[in-house]
Amino acid sequence: MNTSVEVGQLLPGFSVEFTRADLARYAGASTDFNPIHYNDAAAAALGLPGVIAHGMLTMGTALRVVTDWVGDPAKVVNYYVRFTKPVVVPASGWVRVDFGGTVTAVADGVATITIEAACGEAKVLGSATAQVRLD
Repeated sequence: MNTSVEVGQLLPGFSVEFTRADLARYAGASTDFNPIHYNDAAAAALGLPGVIAHGMLTMGTALRVVTDWVGDPAKVVNYYVRFTKPVVVPASGWVRVDFGGTVTAVADGVATITIEAACGEAKVLGSATAQVRLD
């Protein structure tokens, strides 16, 4: 992390390609075996456009924008997101989600970061912010 942090500073972004295999691995790690994360019929029965990625998988991946930049996950003071659109994962292939961040405030040794997460043109997280200690 650069020692001089300014409002408007862009954090390095990255992209992740989620597959159904990733969802199966995450289900095992999180014990979230809700069938909307692996079964098209179950997802459709709830009105979803297809199998969707776990919200916590998307949320956790998004926080990497901040933790990669600050260098120490223990410096995260708080983290908040609102889920706006599901990440639909096709039966074959993958779906790409792009992540980025911008410093929106710096005060008293704490930076507030606004995090962006988009799948194509759709924002999948809204009001995503994290605060990190800069010491």
